[in-house]
Amino acid sequence: MRSEDSPTTELIVEGPALDRNIARMAAFFAAGACRLRPHVKAHKTPAIARRQLAAGSCVGLTCATVLEAEAVAGFCDDILIANEIVSEGKCARAAALARGRRVTVAVDSNEGLEALAWAARAARVTIGVLIDLDVGQMRCGVAPGEAALALASRAVGTPGLVLRGVMGYEGHVQPVRDRDERAALARRAMAGLVDTAARLRDAGLPCDIVSAGGTGTFDISGRVAGVTEIQAGSYVLMDTDYGEVGVPFEAAFYVLGTIVSRPAPDRCVADAGHKSTTKDHGLPAVADLEGAVVTSLNDEHAVIAIPPSSRVQIGDRVRLRPSHTDPTVNLHDVLYAVEGERVVEVWPVTARGYRRA
Repeated sequence: MRSEDSPTTELIVEGPALDRNIARMAAFFAAGACRLRPHVKAHKTPAIARRQLAAGSCVGLTCATVLEAEAVAGFCDDILIANEIVSEGKCARAAALARGRRVTVAVDSNEGLEALAWAARAARVTIGVLIDLDVGQMRCGVAPGEAALALASRAVGTPGLVLRGVMGYEGHVQPVRDRDERAALARRAMAGLVDTAARLRDAGLPCDIVSAGGTGTFDISGRVAGVTEIQAGSYVLMDTDYGEVGVPFEAAFYVLGTIVSRPAPDRCVADAGHKSTTKDHGLPAVADLEGAVVTSLNDEHAVIAIPPSSRVQIGDRVRLRPSHTDPTVNLHDVLYAVEGERVVEVWPVTARGYRRA
Protein backbone atom coordinates (compact mmCIF):
# COMPACT_ATOMS: atom_id res chain seq x y z
CA MET A 1 0.00 0.00 0.00
CA ARG A 2 1.21 3.51 -0.77
CA SER A 3 1.11 6.17 1.95
CA GLU A 4 -1.25 8.17 -0.24
CA ASP A 5 -3.69 5.26 -0.14
CA SER A 6 -3.76 5.01 3.66
CA PRO A 7 -6.88 6.34 5.40
CA THR A 8 -7.06 10.11 5.68
CA THR A 9 -6.31 11.82 9.02
CA GLU A 10 -4.07 8.90 9.97
CA LEU A 11 -0.67 9.33 11.62
CA ILE A 12 2.25 8.48 9.35
CA VAL A 13 5.77 7.66 10.60
CA GLU A 14 8.70 8.04 8.21
CA GLY A 15 10.71 4.93 9.06
CA PRO A 16 14.15 6.03 7.84
CA ALA A 17 13.94 9.35 9.73
CA LEU A 18 12.75 7.55 12.86
CA ASP A 19 15.70 5.15 12.67
CA ARG A 20 18.17 7.99 12.15
CA ASN A 21 16.84 9.75 15.27
CA ILE A 22 17.15 6.57 17.30
CA ALA A 23 20.69 5.92 16.06
CA ARG A 24 21.80 9.51 16.70
CA MET A 25 20.59 9.41 20.32
CA ALA A 26 22.09 5.97 20.96
CA ALA A 27 25.46 7.12 19.58
CA PHE A 28 25.52 10.12 21.93
CA PHE A 29 25.00 7.96 25.01
CA ALA A 30 27.44 5.31 23.84
CA ALA A 31 30.20 7.91 24.22
CA GLY A 32 29.73 8.78 27.92
CA ALA A 33 29.08 7.36 31.37
CA CYS A 34 25.41 8.38 31.39
CA ARG A 35 22.91 6.10 29.70
CA LEU A 36 19.54 6.48 27.99
CA ARG A 37 16.19 5.31 29.33
CA PRO A 38 13.83 6.21 26.44
CA HIS A 39 10.42 7.51 27.45
CA VAL A 40 7.57 5.44 26.03
CA LYS A 41 5.01 8.19 26.66
CA ALA A 42 6.09 9.97 23.48
CA HIS A 43 4.96 7.18 21.15
CA LYS A 44 3.17 4.54 23.30
CA THR A 45 4.10 1.98 20.65
CA PRO A 46 5.93 -1.29 21.37
CA ALA A 47 7.34 -1.50 17.83
CA ILE A 48 9.20 1.78 18.36
CA ALA A 49 10.33 0.88 21.89
CA ARG A 50 11.85 -2.32 20.55
CA ARG A 51 13.83 -0.31 18.02
CA GLN A 52 15.12 2.01 20.74
CA LEU A 53 16.33 -0.87 22.89
CA ALA A 54 17.91 -2.65 19.93
CA ALA A 55 19.93 0.47 19.05
CA GLY A 56 21.81 0.19 22.35
CA SER A 57 23.00 2.59 25.07
CA CYS A 58 19.78 1.92 27.02
CA VAL A 59 19.39 0.79 30.64
CA GLY A 60 15.68 0.13 30.20
CA LEU A 61 12.53 2.11 29.41
CA THR A 62 10.68 4.98 31.07
CA CYS A 63 6.87 4.98 31.22
CA ALA A 64 4.35 7.58 32.32
CA THR A 65 1.53 5.16 33.10
CA VAL A 66 1.07 1.61 34.30
CA LEU A 67 -0.61 0.86 30.97
CA GLU A 68 2.56 1.89 29.13
CA ALA A 69 4.61 -0.33 31.43
CA GLU A 70 2.29 -3.26 30.75
CA ALA A 71 2.63 -2.70 27.01
CA VAL A 72 6.44 -3.06 27.07
CA ALA A 73 6.81 -5.62 29.86
CA GLY A 74 7.00 -8.52 27.43
CA PHE A 75 10.37 -7.40 26.05
CA CYS A 76 11.89 -5.05 28.66
CA ASP A 77 13.17 -6.27 32.03
CA ASP A 78 13.93 -2.85 33.58
CA ILE A 79 11.02 -0.38 33.68
CA LEU A 80 10.76 3.00 35.40
CA ILE A 81 7.29 4.45 35.97
CA ALA A 82 8.35 8.07 36.29
CA ASN A 83 5.10 9.30 37.82
CA GLU A 84 3.52 8.91 41.22
CA ILE A 85 0.89 6.16 41.48
CA VAL A 86 -1.16 5.91 44.64
CA SER A 87 -4.45 4.14 43.84
CA GLU A 88 -4.87 0.55 45.00
CA GLY A 89 -5.57 -0.76 41.51
CA LYS A 90 -2.58 0.87 39.83
CA CYS A 91 -0.21 -0.12 42.64
CA ALA A 92 -1.42 -3.73 42.38
CA ARG A 93 -0.77 -3.71 38.63
CA ALA A 94 2.73 -2.31 39.19
CA ALA A 95 3.35 -5.05 41.73
CA ALA A 96 2.19 -7.68 39.23
CA LEU A 97 4.72 -6.33 36.73
CA ALA A 98 7.48 -6.70 39.33
CA ARG A 99 7.24 -10.47 39.04
CA GLY A 100 10.09 -11.47 36.78
CA ARG A 101 11.40 -7.97 35.99
CA ARG A 102 12.79 -4.90 37.71
CA VAL A 103 10.13 -2.23 38.27
CA THR A 104 10.86 1.17 39.79
CA VAL A 105 8.33 3.90 40.59
CA ALA A 106 8.67 7.60 41.40
CA VAL A 107 7.51 8.65 44.88
CA ASP A 108 7.23 12.01 46.60
CA SER A 109 5.10 11.27 49.69
CA ASN A 110 4.69 8.93 52.62
CA GLU A 111 1.27 8.03 51.25
CA GLY A 112 2.82 6.99 47.95
CA LEU A 113 5.38 4.84 49.73
CA GLU A 114 2.75 3.09 51.78
CA ALA A 115 0.45 2.43 48.83
CA LEU A 116 3.26 0.84 46.82
CA ALA A 117 4.56 -1.10 49.82
CA TRP A 118 1.14 -2.56 50.59
CA ALA A 119 0.77 -3.76 47.00
CA ALA A 120 4.30 -5.18 46.95
CA ARG A 121 3.78 -7.14 50.16
CA ALA A 122 0.40 -8.45 48.98
CA ALA A 123 2.00 -9.70 45.76
CA ARG A 124 5.14 -10.93 47.56
CA VAL A 125 7.44 -8.89 45.34
CA THR A 126 9.82 -5.98 45.73
CA ILE A 127 9.19 -2.64 44.03
CA GLY A 128 12.00 -0.15 43.57
CA VAL A 129 11.48 3.54 44.25
CA LEU A 130 13.15 6.76 43.15
CA ILE A 131 12.64 9.83 45.32
CA ASP A 132 11.13 12.40 42.97
CA LEU A 133 12.59 15.89 43.43
CA ASP A 134 11.15 19.20 42.31
CA VAL A 135 14.14 20.65 40.44
CA GLY A 136 12.28 23.73 39.28
CA GLN A 137 9.23 22.62 37.31
CA MET A 138 6.93 23.07 40.32
CA ARG A 139 4.89 19.97 39.56
CA CYS A 140 5.43 16.78 41.57
CA GLY A 141 8.45 16.15 43.77
CA VAL A 142 9.83 16.95 47.21
CA ALA A 143 12.38 19.69 47.73
CA PRO A 144 16.02 18.71 47.25
CA GLY A 145 17.98 18.24 50.47
CA GLU A 146 16.45 17.43 53.85
CA ALA A 147 12.93 16.62 52.64
CA ALA A 148 14.27 14.15 50.09
CA LEU A 149 16.63 12.63 52.65
CA ALA A 150 13.78 12.09 55.11
CA LEU A 151 11.58 10.38 52.51
CA ALA A 152 14.50 8.24 51.34
CA SER A 153 15.18 7.13 54.90
CA ARG A 154 11.57 6.11 55.30
CA ALA A 155 11.68 4.19 52.01
CA VAL A 156 14.68 2.17 53.20
CA GLY A 157 12.76 1.12 56.29
CA THR A 158 9.58 0.12 54.43
CA PRO A 159 9.15 -3.64 53.78
CA GLY A 160 8.32 -4.44 50.16
CA LEU A 161 10.28 -1.50 48.77
CA VAL A 162 13.91 -0.94 47.82
CA LEU A 163 15.40 2.53 47.42
CA ARG A 164 17.24 2.83 44.12
CA GLY A 165 17.98 6.55 43.93
CA VAL A 166 16.52 9.90 42.92
CA MET A 167 15.00 11.53 39.88
CA GLY A 168 14.16 15.07 38.83
CA TYR A 169 12.63 16.27 35.58
CA GLU A 170 13.71 19.72 34.41
CA GLY A 171 10.60 20.01 32.24
CA HIS A 172 10.50 23.78 32.57
CA VAL A 173 13.85 23.93 30.77
CA GLN A 174 13.03 21.73 27.76
CA PRO A 175 11.38 24.39 25.54
CA VAL A 176 13.88 27.21 26.17
CA ARG A 177 15.04 28.30 22.69
CA ASP A 178 18.36 29.90 23.58
CA ARG A 179 21.00 27.18 23.99
CA ASP A 180 23.12 29.04 26.56
CA GLU A 181 20.11 29.91 28.71
CA ARG A 182 18.80 26.34 28.48
CA ALA A 183 22.20 24.95 29.49
CA ALA A 184 22.51 27.27 32.49
CA LEU A 185 19.01 26.45 33.73
CA ALA A 186 19.50 22.72 33.24
CA ARG A 187 22.80 22.67 35.12
CA ARG A 188 21.23 24.61 37.97
CA ALA A 189 18.41 22.05 38.15
CA MET A 190 20.87 19.14 38.05
CA ALA A 191 22.99 20.65 40.81
CA GLY A 192 20.19 20.15 43.33
CA LEU A 193 19.57 16.63 42.09
CA VAL A 194 23.19 15.52 42.16
CA ASP A 195 23.80 17.18 45.53
CA THR A 196 20.82 15.36 47.03
CA ALA A 197 22.11 12.05 45.65
CA ALA A 198 25.44 12.71 47.37
CA ARG A 199 23.67 13.47 50.64
CA LEU A 200 21.82 10.17 50.47
CA ARG A 201 25.08 8.29 49.97
CA ASP A 202 26.78 10.22 52.78
CA ALA A 203 23.93 9.11 55.04
CA GLY A 204 24.56 5.48 54.09
CA LEU A 205 21.46 5.23 51.88
CA PRO A 206 21.54 3.51 48.48
CA CYS A 207 21.49 5.81 45.46
CA ASP A 208 22.61 3.99 42.33
CA ILE A 209 20.26 5.85 39.97
CA VAL A 210 20.17 9.60 39.33
CA SER A 211 17.56 9.97 36.59
CA ALA A 212 16.65 13.17 34.73
CA GLY A 213 16.43 14.89 31.42
CA GLY A 214 14.45 15.10 28.23
CA THR A 215 14.91 15.76 24.53
CA GLY A 216 15.69 19.44 25.06
CA THR A 217 18.45 18.79 27.60
CA PHE A 218 19.73 15.31 26.70
CA ASP A 219 23.21 16.58 25.79
CA ILE A 220 23.38 18.99 28.73
CA SER A 221 22.00 17.06 31.70
CA GLY A 222 23.41 13.91 30.09
CA ARG A 223 26.93 15.26 30.58
CA VAL A 224 26.52 16.50 34.16
CA ALA A 225 28.74 14.43 36.45
CA GLY A 226 26.59 12.27 38.71
CA VAL A 227 23.56 11.97 36.41
CA THR A 228 23.29 8.29 35.44
CA GLU A 229 20.40 8.22 32.96
CA ILE A 230 18.26 10.47 30.75
CA GLN A 231 14.53 9.95 30.09
CA ALA A 232 14.25 11.54 26.63
CA GLY A 233 11.25 10.59 24.50
CA SER A 234 10.15 13.16 21.91
CA TYR A 235 13.39 12.92 19.93
CA VAL A 236 12.19 9.73 18.26
CA LEU A 237 9.34 11.41 16.31
CA MET A 238 10.07 15.13 16.81
CA ASP A 239 7.29 17.71 16.80
CA THR A 240 7.54 21.29 15.55
CA ASP A 241 7.85 22.71 19.07
CA TYR A 242 11.02 20.75 19.77
CA GLY A 243 12.14 21.50 16.22
CA GLU A 244 12.42 25.16 17.24
CA VAL A 245 14.62 24.28 20.23
CA GLY A 246 17.48 23.33 17.94
CA VAL A 247 18.15 19.72 18.96
CA PRO A 248 19.77 17.49 16.29
CA PHE A 249 16.78 15.33 15.35
CA GLU A 250 14.47 15.42 12.35
CA ALA A 251 10.70 15.42 11.93
CA ALA A 252 9.64 11.80 11.51
CA PHE A 253 5.83 11.88 11.63
CA TYR A 254 2.85 13.74 10.26
CA VAL A 255 -0.92 13.64 10.05
CA LEU A 256 -2.12 12.85 6.54
CA GLY A 257 -5.21 14.81 5.58
CA THR A 258 -7.28 15.53 2.48
CA ILE A 259 -8.28 18.92 1.12
CA VAL A 260 -12.07 18.90 1.30
CA SER A 261 -12.83 22.52 0.44
CA ARG A 262 -11.33 25.56 -1.25
CA PRO A 263 -13.96 28.18 -0.53
CA ALA A 264 -11.73 31.13 -1.45
CA PRO A 265 -8.58 31.62 -3.54
CA ASP A 266 -6.52 32.24 -0.38
CA ARG A 267 -8.04 29.51 1.80
CA CYS A 268 -8.47 25.75 1.76
CA VAL A 269 -9.69 23.31 4.38
CA ALA A 270 -8.38 19.84 5.26
CA ASP A 271 -10.23 17.10 7.14
CA ALA A 272 -7.60 16.94 9.92
CA GLY A 273 -8.76 18.90 12.96
CA HIS A 274 -7.83 18.68 16.61
CA LYS A 275 -9.31 15.20 16.84
CA SER A 276 -6.23 14.12 14.88
CA THR A 277 -3.54 16.55 16.08
CA THR A 278 -3.31 18.65 19.22
CA LYS A 279 -2.72 22.39 19.32
CA ASP A 280 -1.58 22.92 22.92
CA HIS A 281 1.96 23.72 21.73
CA GLY A 282 0.80 25.62 18.67
CA LEU A 283 -0.91 24.90 15.39
CA PRO A 284 0.59 22.22 13.14
CA ALA A 285 2.85 23.14 10.25
CA VAL A 286 2.03 22.33 6.63
CA ALA A 287 4.64 20.27 4.82
CA ASP A 288 5.26 20.45 1.05
CA LEU A 289 2.67 23.12 0.28
CA GLU A 290 4.52 26.36 -0.39
CA GLY A 291 3.26 29.39 1.49
CA ALA A 292 0.58 27.39 3.35
CA VAL A 293 -0.09 28.12 7.04
CA VAL A 294 -2.69 26.56 9.33
CA THR A 295 -4.74 29.39 10.81
CA SER A 296 -7.17 27.39 12.96
CA LEU A 297 -8.14 23.88 14.01
CA ASN A 298 -11.71 22.79 14.61
CA ASP A 299 -12.98 19.36 15.58
CA GLU A 300 -12.76 17.95 12.05
CA HIS A 301 -11.10 20.72 10.05
CA ALA A 302 -7.79 22.47 9.57
CA VAL A 303 -8.24 25.87 7.97
CA ILE A 304 -5.18 26.69 5.87
CA ALA A 305 -4.19 30.05 4.40
CA ILE A 306 -2.61 29.67 0.96
CA PRO A 307 -1.32 32.01 -1.74
CA PRO A 308 -4.15 32.82 -4.19
CA SER A 309 -1.94 31.40 -6.96
CA SER A 310 -1.73 27.99 -5.26
CA ARG A 311 -2.78 25.07 -7.42
CA VAL A 312 -4.03 22.96 -4.52
CA GLN A 313 -7.30 21.24 -5.38
CA ILE A 314 -10.10 19.47 -3.55
CA GLY A 315 -9.06 15.86 -3.10
CA ASP A 316 -5.34 16.60 -2.78
CA ARG A 317 -3.52 15.08 0.20
CA VAL A 318 -1.76 17.35 2.69
CA ARG A 319 0.77 16.58 5.42
CA LEU A 320 0.50 18.35 8.79
CA ARG A 321 3.46 18.32 11.18
CA PRO A 322 2.14 18.22 14.78
CA SER A 323 3.36 20.66 17.41
CA HIS A 324 3.23 18.19 20.33
CA THR A 325 4.12 14.52 19.94
CA ASP A 326 2.71 12.76 23.01
CA PRO A 327 -0.96 13.87 23.01
CA THR A 328 -1.15 13.69 19.21
CA VAL A 329 -0.06 10.06 19.16
CA ASN A 330 -2.55 9.39 21.96
CA LEU A 331 -5.38 10.27 19.56
CA HIS A 332 -4.56 7.42 17.17
CA ASP A 333 -5.05 3.66 17.27
CA VAL A 334 -2.23 2.83 14.84
CA LEU A 335 0.79 4.40 13.18
CA TYR A 336 1.47 3.78 9.49
CA ALA A 337 5.21 3.27 9.02
CA VAL A 338 6.37 4.30 5.56
CA GLU A 339 9.54 4.14 3.50
CA GLY A 340 9.23 6.65 0.71
CA GLU A 341 5.69 6.30 -0.61
CA ARG A 342 5.25 2.70 0.55
CA VAL A 343 3.54 1.63 3.78
CA VAL A 344 5.76 -1.13 5.17
CA GLU A 345 4.13 -1.77 8.56
CA VAL A 346 1.14 -0.79 10.67
CA TRP A 347 2.06 -0.34 14.33
CA PRO A 348 -0.64 -0.49 17.05
CA VAL A 349 -0.43 2.35 19.58
CA THR A 350 -0.93 -0.21 22.32
CA ALA A 351 -0.59 2.09 25.31
CA ARG A 352 -2.85 4.97 24.25
CA GLY A 353 -5.56 6.19 26.61
CA TYR A 354 -6.29 5.35 30.24
CA ARG A 355 -7.90 1.97 30.42
CA ARG A 356 -8.62 -0.01 33.58
CA ALA A 357 -7.93 0.95 37.21
